[in-house]
Parts: sequence; C-alpha cells; structure tokens
Amino acid sequence: MITDPRLTQLADLLAGFSCALLPGERVLIDAFDVPDAMVVALLRAARARGALPFAAVHRARITRELVLGAEEAQYAPHAAAELLRMEGMDAYIALRGSDNIFEAADVPPERVRLVTRLMKPVLDHRVNRTKWVVLRWPTPAMAQQAGLSTEAFEDFYFRVCTLDYSRMAPGMKALSALMARTDRVRIKGPGTDLSFSIRGIGAQECGGRRNLPDGEVFSCPVLESVEGAVTFNAPTVYLGCAFEHVRLEFSRGRIVAATGSNARRLNEILDSDSGARFIGEFALGFNPHIREPMRDILFDEKIAGSFHFTPGQAYEGVGNGNRSQIHWDLVCIQRPEWGGGEIWFDGKLIRRDGLFLPAALRKLNPEYLLGPK
Repeated sequence: MITDPRLTQLADLLAGFSCALLPGERVLIDAFDVPDAMVVALLRAARARGALPFAAVHRARITRELVLGAEEAQYAPHAAAELLRMEGMDAYIALRGSDNIFEAADVPPERVRLVTRLMKPVLDHRVNRTKWVVLRWPTPAMAQQAGLSTEAFEDFYFRVCTLDYSRMAPGMKALSALMARTDRVRIKGPGTDLSFSIRGIGAQECGGRRNLPDGEVFSCPVLESVEGAVTFNAPTVYLGCAFEHVRLEFSRGRIVAATGSNARRLNEILDSDSGARFIGEFALGFNPHIREPMRDILFDEKIAGSFHFTPGQAYEGVGNGNRSQIHWDLVCIQRPEWGGGEIWFDGKLIRRDGLFLPAALRKLNPEYLLGPK
C-alpha cells in the first residue's frame, strides 16, 4: 500500500498534538467512510507513541439502513455495548467522511430522535471523560459543496488541517481571558440585535486539540439571559436536512420563534426536548484559511470573522447546565462581503466586520495568523 505522506503527517498531528497519546493509553479510532490507508496511518501513529489503538469502521449507507428500522429493543443493547467500549477508552479520534451529506434525509425524525436519545450517554462520556478530536475526511462530495475540484479541495483540506495551530495560542489566550471576565455581550448585524450575559461561565480555547480544522474560542450564555433576534447567513445541514436563512427570536433565553427555509423541520428539531430551545454555546471563529461556508459544521464554525450560536446541549466546564439531545451550531459570518456586523463586550467594541480591534486580539486576525513568523 502506497501511503500519501500527508496522511502520515496528519496522523502524527492527531496522535501527538491533538490527543497527546501516552504509553499504555487506549484510543478508539472511529472511521466513517474513510480510506483504509488513513486508518492504518493512525494505528501506526498511535503505536509509535506506545498507545493501544482500537478501530471501528462505518459506512453511511449501512448506518442509514439500521436507523431506518431502529427499535428500542435493538438500539438499547447496541448503545449499552458502545458505552461499555467507550468507558474503556482514554482517547477518541473520529474521522468522518461522506459521499452524500443528505444520506439520512429520508430517515423518519422519530427514528433519529430514538437513536440520538439512546446514544447520548456514549456521546456524553466521550466528550467529558476522554481526550478526543473529531475531523472530517475530504471527499468529492465535500469538494462539490465547497465549489472546488477534488484535487484543489484536498490541497485546501490538508493545508487547513495541518496549520501551525500554536500560532493561535497568544490571541486565543487573550480572548479567553477577556471572555472570562465579561458580563454583557451584544451582537449587531443585518437581521441581528442580540444581547446576553456570559458572566461566570468562562471560556475555552480551541486550537487543534478537539477539532480539525480548528480556530475558535467558545463560552455559553447564562441560561435565561438571551434576548433579541439573530439571523444566520451560512447555510447549514443538520440531521441530514438542509436549512438556509435561519432566524431565531428569544425571550428570557428561550427560542420563541424560528423561521427560515424548511421551517417545519426546523421547529421539529427545536421541539426535540425541553433544552433544545435554549442556547448551549456561543463562540467566535477565526481560522484564516476558512472563508466561505460549505455546509460542513466542523469547517463552517471556524470561518474567519464568524460567530456561532448553538441551540441545545451545553458543554461541561464551560456551560450553563442546559441539557438536550441536540447541539446545533448555527453560523453567522460578519465580514463586509457578508453584510458586516459588530460584537460588543461590556459596552466595548471588540470586533467589527470580522476583525478584532483590541491590540491583544489582533493576533487572531488573518494578517497575523498568515503573516511571517
């Protein structure tokens, strides 16, 4: 088997920088429609660090068929087995490819809710109890979403995923510290005038440890503090369905109105459980290589000059206690060509038209991140 050297480079980054695997640690490699060569590269990278690798290989069409006929009697023992396996892991690396992002579009919503509910303990344990990193895998379908040739998209993918993420560290540290001492946030832009508090919540830096690509700092609104409205200009795909022009209105932290394309399905998702209409995350994105949306949230939530606001589950440690089976990152881009916008912390303008203004935060602007070292 001839291995593209970029696979080895990426595998070493995931095993070393992202998960910092140690001798004897168990790591689950979860591969969804990913070439065998990449799984092999990860197995070797994990072993090179003395870790003990495990692998699970999935195919989207098979998963769809299983979920189409999902019953509690089938999925409850499956979820129990998956939880038992996850509880035996110290680390988790997921690579998620897709030949068709709409593969699950015709799966009945009640089947999706059933599987999501039963598998949620597995997700919670993975997120809160393991060292983990999740990334997409480049496919012709993703290239099509991005409007690029397959070769050009692959070059873009490896460039953005193997970025020198340590370059983000000073700016992320400054932004995280600022968010940790901030009370009131206000966001303005076309169709958006939103206010909320993040007092006492804290902030988390994301520079290649949890996701690839990466480039965000996230916090979370105080649960009932969100007021106003927000319009998201990046298209999104969630649970196999496409949405555009999503607009949310809030009162006392709760989404009281939701409109956009596919409004019926939008509101069905927001009615999934009692926490789905409250916000579980607020984040600012700044990856300088990612400029346009491609309907893949691991890329789109890191778009330079964007923010995302997330109905549903909050993270432990930097959260407001909200619990939900959904976690839907919705993205708004505030660069001038997307309509611009402003973000204010405690009455001070922090970012205008996608560029940070305070001196310490300018190290998160593209001019610095892509500039000479």
